[in-house]
Amino acid sequence: MSEKRLGRQTPTSSVVLPYTQSLGGDAIEIYNKSGRTALEWQERMTEDIMALNDEKLWVHMKFGWSVPRRNGKSEILIIRAIYGVSHGERVLYTAHRTTTSHNAWEKIIERLSKAGFKEGEDFKTTKQFGLERIQWLKDGEGIINFRTRSSKGGLGEGYDLLIIDEAQEYTSDQESALKYVVTDSKNPQTLMCGTPPTVVSSGTVFLEYRKATYTGENADSGWAEWSVPKLSNVHDVELWYETNPSLGSVLSERTIRSELGGDQVDDNIQRLGLWLKYNQKSAISLEEWRAVETADIPKLKANARLYFGAKYSKISGNVSLAVAVKTDDGKIFVEAVDCRNIRGGNGWIIEYLRNPKAAKIAVDGAGNQDILVEEMKNAFVKCKAILPTVKEVINANALLEKNLFDSRICHKGQPALTQAISNCEHRAIRNAGGFGYSSILEGADVSLIEAVSLAHWLCANSKENFKQKISY
Repeated sequence: MSEKRLGRQTPTSSVVLPYTQSLGGDAIEIYNKSGRTALEWQERMTEDIMALNDEKLWVHMKFGWSVPRRNGKSEILIIRAIYGVSHGERVLYTAHRTTTSHNAWEKIIERLSKAGFKEGEDFKTTKQFGLERIQWLKDGEGIINFRTRSSKGGLGEGYDLLIIDEAQEYTSDQESALKYVVTDSKNPQTLMCGTPPTVVSSGTVFLEYRKATYTGENADSGWAEWSVPKLSNVHDVELWYETNPSLGSVLSERTIRSELGGDQVDDNIQRLGLWLKYNQKSAISLEEWRAVETADIPKLKANARLYFGAKYSKISGNVSLAVAVKTDDGKIFVEAVDCRNIRGGNGWIIEYLRNPKAAKIAVDGAGNQDILVEEMKNAFVKCKAILPTVKEVINANALLEKNLFDSRICHKGQPALTQAISNCEHRAIRNAGGFGYSSILEGADVSLIEAVSLAHWLCANSKENFKQKISY
């Protein structure tokens, strides 16, 4: 019988300071008494996190790690917290959502009980939702308080261990309120655990900590991640095993296959651990846009289909049409077709969509989407209309900038489009957490950018169909 295949047990990238001793083994031993067995990668991580120097202090005063979802990354926090409370440490366990911190409390109670510790003899607990607490009764004064993070949480309280679960949502305001809670400890430690931020994540601390640790700016700090370095084929099974350490144990290929959707950016982040390299708060600069400009129209991919984007603007009263197509060298060529007043009707758009190579058009603009779709139907246009959701619009904008900064886009340097793109800034889209665009230059119509974004999104997520050849 062949040995069952497992995901990669060591991080794809990490920063771990040298050490010769660790309490990780002791923590794992306590945890394994609960009837659960820590996975190899969890054991390795615990050893690194709980490494000691010659003075018996933590080598890593701060340690962060990023692992794709459903791999059991938070179980390491459980292991560390159990050791802490049973060895006299004061622990503050924080999460973005109250349900997450409550779930952690339930897990620790269960693990302690199954490990042979008795509630009422070894520990006692407070069960109030949102204010859960575990207090050790024997051989020490260990406690764990479970809290939902806020800009005021933790002030005036002192702890030895600060845990930041769901760290992708950890904001600078919350950090300002929490980072001093371990200041008075003789041997403090802060742990941050999460997934790479998405376009709807509110936190910035996790991203900044990762960058500063890699560059050496953070002293006494460690980091580990399982990730791909760039936007990749999320259906590649080999990448699943490279970036999901629990694949083959608590996670299966079947589960991953069933969860994948049509959003390649989000799937890359959630399942392959991709860290977006652009700053979501900065606009596109003229230099960045010109860096992907081409003098001539590039050679297009054989049998390439055309993908259109139409954006109806409430602000300008215009509708912009853009097109995107795949090139022979693996890039996406984008171009603004035109920008006209909505009152002029949709006839000119329909004429472009009659092109036999027109595959799909994404249409955004409440009140005008259905009108265009109906007119396309009446005109017997074969091009398929897609009405993107708010989430899909957010992801389209994120994908545009991701591929722009990775030089996977090219364009001809159209003056109107260049003017609009080089004079835009991000604007929040409702309460969805993502961004759209607004102009910082009077007269520049950002619907041009948004139309390009939609066309590019369709093109990037398309799968070209090839006719099957049968030989006899």
